[in-house]
Amino acid sequence: MPVLDELLDANKQFGAGFAKGDLPMPPARQVAVLACMDARLHPEKFLGLEVGDAHVIRNAGGRASDDAIRSLIISSRLLGTKEFLVIHHTDCGMLTFTNEDLQGKLQTETGANASGIDFLPFANLEQSVRDDVARIKGSPFISGDIPVSGFIYDVRTGLLQEVAKGT
Repeated sequence: MPVLDELLDANKQFGAGFAKGDLPMPPARQVAVLACMDARLHPEKFLGLEVGDAHVIRNAGGRASDDAIRSLIISSRLLGTKEFLVIHHTDCGMLTFTNEDLQGKLQTETGANASGIDFLPFANLEQSVRDDVARIKGSPFISGDIPVSGFIYDVRTGLLQEVAKGT
């Protein structure tokens, strides 16, 4: 059975018992989480979040990219979030390549020039968290009174290590 069929079957089962259709649009816990898309991370579970509690924004590396900042602006300015968490993780694939590596690979494999794409890789895990926290705090569109905390999730233990204290 193709994976899509399995996922659609699971959705039917989920929908059969779904009773949270009346939740309001703003997140109940007034928090937004920016995390990596890595399949080993399940932010809702390791943070004890339920449906409707938080905005969870995910991308490669959990980076504060322009699009992630866009989502945080909407989350805070229109939907009332008052706190942000940035979560990167151990054994991250973003530590394994440079922009030049991936740009060259894409050029070879597709013939298209990817030199204009910043894939936002990093060489230092803790520094990447600090950089992303600083980028969020530095946005003129994010209120200065929103605490932004940064963490590293350990994929082996399931625990968070604080890297940047929210202020």
